[in-house]
Formats: sequence, structure tokens, C-alpha cells
Amino acid sequence: MVAALRVGSAEHRDLFCRFFVESHLRFDPEAMPWPQLEGSARDRLTTLPFWGEAVSTEHVTARTVQRAAEREPDPVVREALALQGEEEGRHSRLLSALVHFYDIRLPPLKEEPEDGDVERAFLHAGFGECFDSFFAFGLFRIARDSGFFSRELIDIFEPIMQEEARHILFFVNWVAYRRAQLPWWHRPLFRLRCAWVMARQVWSRIKTARGMNEGENFTMKGHEEIDADVTPRRFMELCLEENERRFDRYDRRLLRPRFAPGIARLALRILPRGARA
Repeated sequence: MVAALRVGSAEHRDLFCRFFVESHLRFDPEAMPWPQLEGSARDRLTTLPFWGEAVSTEHVTARTVQRAAEREPDPVVREALALQGEEEGRHSRLLSALVHFYDIRLPPLKEEPEDGDVERAFLHAGFGECFDSFFAFGLFRIARDSGFFSRELIDIFEPIMQEEARHILFFVNWVAYRRAQLPWWHRPLFRLRCAWVMARQVWSRIKTARGMNEGENFTMKGHEEIDADVTPRRFMELCLEENERRFDRYDRRLLRPRFAPGIARLALRILPRGARA
């Protein structure tokens, strides 16, 4: 039986920050053993349309988290935030190393102005990561099982996918902790702020699913690029399976993300079993 944990307590803070710091992996993104790919294997990798967005998103997210760490007054939380900022920057460097090694042509990276409201920017980045990583877990499963990517590439990116799960778990617990630390009369406004950010993220992905946002939030429709035989229903099932598997290794007292999995479960009630992408 897992002991209850009071959200917002010092014990809760220490648990979600300690888990994050202790589960950190060290590696050098510039020293990765990228496999030599030929023919169709190389074409499958280099022609995927999302590398520019991925590099840009990781770069912006890294800076956002680093700014949040700089403003964080609690030294325990600040240490974990600074480590996440380092990891996000490492993701950006890893993707940059990949596109350089395989000579992938990228469009000009978007220069997004920094949001003066650091908390709002961090919420936007965190909820965006919650959505995109949920679908990325399913995409990675498809790429692995179908042989779309080589085993060497799968081995390189597996720790990165697990880092994304850690980032989500830390963020979800940070949001709950942050809300609990506020005076009771400030909590409704914080909830509204979170709901507004989530609503914007949901709308962005709805536009993607309807083909209104070409080139953005690729994780929603990326299964079409990787495996045309995977139906939308099966894709949602895989996302849920992988989401559960990746979080299952961590302390059960830590809060889990509920919103993206909840949307997926709702979609499973609607999507016909024989639907094609």
C-alpha cells in the first residue's frame, strides 16, 4: 500500500525534485554514435517534415525552463528546474547534431520573442510538452515496432523519450505544488491560467488534426508519416499503453498527467474500430 502524500507539502516537493535529480542520465549529444544510413533508411529519416519544428521547439523550451530556474526562489525546486533546462538544451543539441550528421536541410528557425511573464511561458512549454510527448510515445512505439528507424537510432533516442516522461512528471507535480503554495484566494486564478493555456494547446492540436496547421504539432498526425496502416484508434491505444509503461517505473505517490490521456480515452469512445488514417 502506497502511503498518501499531501500535495504542496515539503515532503511532496522533496519527492518530485529528488526523483528528477536522481534519475538524471549523463551523456554527450555531440559524441553520439550516429549510424551510417543508406538508401531508403536514410530517405525515411531525412524526408520527415518535422525536424525544423523539433529543433526550434527544443531550443525555445530550453531557454524558457532556464529562465524559470533563474527566477525560482526555492533552492530545492531551482536545482531541479536548472537540471531540466540543461536537459532541454541537450535535446536541442542532440537534434542539431542529428540534422548536421545526416545533412538534413532545415527551414530558417523561428525566432520567438521571450515572454516577459516567465510563469506563463513555463506553463505554456510544460503543457505543450505534456501533449506532444504523449503522442510522441505512440509514434516512437510505431517506429520501433515497424522497423521505420534502425535499431541504432532507436537505442539513441530511447533515453530521450524517457527524459520527456520525467519532464512531464516533474511539471505535473510542480503545477500542483505551485497551486497549493498560493494563498487560497489566488488559487482559482492560477487554475484559470492553467485552463487557458491547456485550451490553447488543445485548439492548436485540433487545428493540426483537421489539417489547418501544416507543419505544426507534428505528433498529432505523425503516425501517417511513419506507418499508413495504423488507424487513429490504434494510434490512441498505443499512446495510452506507452504513456502508462513509461510512468510505471516511478514512485506511485507522484501525480500523473491526466488531461492528454483523458482526451485519448474520450476519443476511443468516438473513433470507429475500423477507421483509417
